[in-house]
Amino acid sequence: MKNSLFLENIKMALKSIRGHLLRTVLTALIIALGIMALVGILTSLDAIKTGLTGQLSMLGANTISIQNRGPHIQIGGRGKRPKKFPKITLAQAQDFKTDFLDHPAIVSVSFMASLDRVRYENKETNPNISVMAIDENYLMTGGYELESGRNFLSTDIENTASIALIGQEVVTKLFDGANPIGKIVNLRNRRLRVVGVLAEKGNAFGFGGDKSIFIPISTGRALYRYPNQSFAINVQALQSDQLDHIASEATALMRRVRKLNPKNESNFHITKSDSLSQSLIENLSFVSLAAVLIGAITMLGAAIALMNIMLVSVTERTREIGIRKAVGAKSATIRSQFLTEAVVICLLGGLAGTILGILIGNVISFFVGGVFLIPWLWMSMAFLLCVLTGLTSGFYPAHKASQLDPIESLRYE
Repeated sequence: MKNSLFLENIKMALKSIRGHLLRTVLTALIIALGIMALVGILTSLDAIKTGLTGQLSMLGANTISIQNRGPHIQIGGRGKRPKKFPKITLAQAQDFKTDFLDHPAIVSVSFMASLDRVRYENKETNPNISVMAIDENYLMTGGYELESGRNFLSTDIENTASIALIGQEVVTKLFDGANPIGKIVNLRNRRLRVVGVLAEKGNAFGFGGDKSIFIPISTGRALYRYPNQSFAINVQALQSDQLDHIASEATALMRRVRKLNPKNESNFHITKSDSLSQSLIENLSFVSLAAVLIGAITMLGAAIALMNIMLVSVTERTREIGIRKAVGAKSATIRSQFLTEAVVICLLGGLAGTILGILIGNVISFFVGGVFLIPWLWMSMAFLLCVLTGLTSGFYPAHKASQLDPIESLRYE
């Protein structure tokens, strides 16, 4: 009996919606915009977080980075600029690398040289190719793999060899499917022979190796003469459970290399491979809060609009309500009919908003390098929000309709 009554209410709600299609569509559109904003932003953030974790994990698993400043992470005006310490000189970095050989870890030394163009014959890349000056261990500590060719050798570093490793985007821009191994590219008028091609890694959030060219660290120092150049040290623990121990040992050794006494604060910054992603994700949580507030404000406007349309509907259907009561319909039945109608309008708008939100969220995620995601949690939350909005905004009009006097309603013109 209850099921048949519920289905009958849904049929009547759909009939009423078809009878007042324009204003119903406008109200559902407002609801759809609110749900779209909410689901879209939260979907894109979840997809970005998932992609971010994967991308940053490829910076090098079980790795710590030692630099003269921490990462600068700032979203929406939040965050502080990291404190900058005196530069880490090449001599200090090499002393650290030599003295850390007896630990179960791999150590590399590198520096970010510039963003530059790479040329091959009559072709050139955009001027956004990351030029990394590295040693023979950097590919391992940075989480890179070679697709073809070879890595740098220690003799390449010692002899300032004119060679390079290139990322997939450089290959695509310059070689049109041809094998780049052995070809000569031009960087700052320096001819470099390609000895290796990096496997595809991605460029999400400014990280990755596809838009990169790697040159020996000695060659980088010759091409890019920066008087205050600071070098980065990456340390990769051979076993994941040793990372904290390796970080502690690296801190102690770096303090000795920097000649700090026990009373001095460390004048360098150590970042673990997983802490960077956690820091970024924590900052993204503030954007999630903003998305919820935007969605809530939009849904409040939708609830007001829906209450207005339901009140108008009660007024227009006063005579119909009188007839239904005259033939035996109870107040509870009238109330449930109008509540069902309000919820159905909300669900129709919510369905459209959820579909659009998922599409928009994943499009945004695609352009910033995230992954495709179906946000089941946010879809469930959108469904509940639509039901609550329908019940809240439809209760007063439904109650008003249920309390109408049947005799007065029959007289209504």
